[in-house]
Amino acid sequence: MNQFWGVDADPTAQGRIKGARPVAVLDIGSNSVRLVVYERHARALTPLYNEKASCALGRGIAKSGRLADANVAQALEAIKRFALVTRMMRVGKVYVLATSAVRDAANREAFVTAVEAIIDSPVQVLTGEQEAHFAGLGVVAGIPDFDGIVGDLGGGSLELSRIIDGSDREGESFELGVIRLQDDSDGSPTKAAALVRDRLRKSALAQQKPGGSFAAIGGTWRTLAKLHQVQRDYPLQMVQHYKVPADDMIKLCTDIVEHGSLKHYPGAENASSSRRELVPFGAAVISEVLKAGEFNEVVFSALGVREGYLFGMLDNRERALDPLIQGAEELSVLRSRSPSHANDLMEFTDQFFAVSGTVETETDKRLRIVSCLLADIGWRAHPDYRGSQSIDAVAFGGLTGVDHPGRAFLAMVIAVRYNGLKTKGITQPLLGLASPEGTARARLIGALFRVAYPITAAMPGILQRIGLAADGNELQLVLPRDLAFLDAEHLRNRFEQFVGLTEFKTSRVRVQ
Repeated sequence: MNQFWGVDADPTAQGRIKGARPVAVLDIGSNSVRLVVYERHARALTPLYNEKASCALGRGIAKSGRLADANVAQALEAIKRFALVTRMMRVGKVYVLATSAVRDAANREAFVTAVEAIIDSPVQVLTGEQEAHFAGLGVVAGIPDFDGIVGDLGGGSLELSRIIDGSDREGESFELGVIRLQDDSDGSPTKAAALVRDRLRKSALAQQKPGGSFAAIGGTWRTLAKLHQVQRDYPLQMVQHYKVPADDMIKLCTDIVEHGSLKHYPGAENASSSRRELVPFGAAVISEVLKAGEFNEVVFSALGVREGYLFGMLDNRERALDPLIQGAEELSVLRSRSPSHANDLMEFTDQFFAVSGTVETETDKRLRIVSCLLADIGWRAHPDYRGSQSIDAVAFGGLTGVDHPGRAFLAMVIAVRYNGLKTKGITQPLLGLASPEGTARARLIGALFRVAYPITAAMPGILQRIGLAADGNELQLVLPRDLAFLDAEHLRNRFEQFVGLTEFKTSRVRVQ
């Protein structure tokens, strides 16, 4: 069989960023050992490979002071596989981070030596303060405007850090990991809640000004977010940037703690089998933290210590980049017919907002720029499915730096761009997450895209020569004389449809 690539050739696919060198983080936690390989070390991280092994290294360590031999053997076997993966994927650099269980173990040196021999990279055993620091940076990496307290719940410990203006100011570590709590409370979530209250009493959290936002990191807490989504019949099954009023989360967690386990609990089938027995202890921790801090809301983050560690290594210029725009630029490069056409779309939509006097906030403009970058990512699909597949790529993709209403906004723009204004039946519950104002603006931008594409066929250079002008209540599309033949029924109909969404009363295509 003929192939475009040979066995000995570079395995990098054409659908990956050209010249990107993968970077990996091996995270050795108290509950699981996880390898994540990212496409490249950048502001917006794209996972190439993500696998975990549940090894429970933290089990029993509070009493024995040692990593159990059976659990160590299980972890080392998993790490052998992960080492093979990094070699096959030609990873440039592997960073190995170990947290609470390894940190507290009397036999940590022997374990660290064994890991380093397998993975051929040094192991950095993080202190509790370092773990809190990188967890805080992980939240900033995915939610750049977050201000508040970050909590990272693992199997052995809970780390808290305060984020102000994109930097962490202080960090604390507590022996409140879910495995440790399960052991210390003899398997009672109610007793665990009392232990949490006692251990948090002297924390800086208890001394802070009450209120604000709490960012939750960790697999057990992500499971709680998913349970909350299931109970609400929430249309976007994505944890990253999912916001919940604190009182709602306290109510859910109190119910789970009183229930004692997830057995027969509504939505429990959505929790992984390795997490299920730990969820009530995670519920005990977050409910007590939210009460102690008197927080207003919880925002869940899928990015944590791994991403924060890589974010912290970037220089100031790279850290200042917008992860949403960088991620959208990458998608445009990989999937658009002509990525540079997005710049023409930005200028064309700029014209409309200038001519119409429509006010845009910085947030509005940022989402419009991202919409332009994503406007042509669905062209390879069958025409009947370009809209729905593009919506899924935007709404359910790995973009960070955007909240759920923002995802709904971007999805609405794409829905209109491909399917027109009749978007009923296209992931309608998801599209409803945007505000009424956001929905109207998204429909406007999508309709303007529908004017642009028949003119340009997604190629750059032409749209720059097309003008928009206002004459009283009339909006005009201005064509140069050598392009007068573009003034056809199809274009006029689309322009008229677009103008119907604006404040203008009439439309006209004019040649000059």
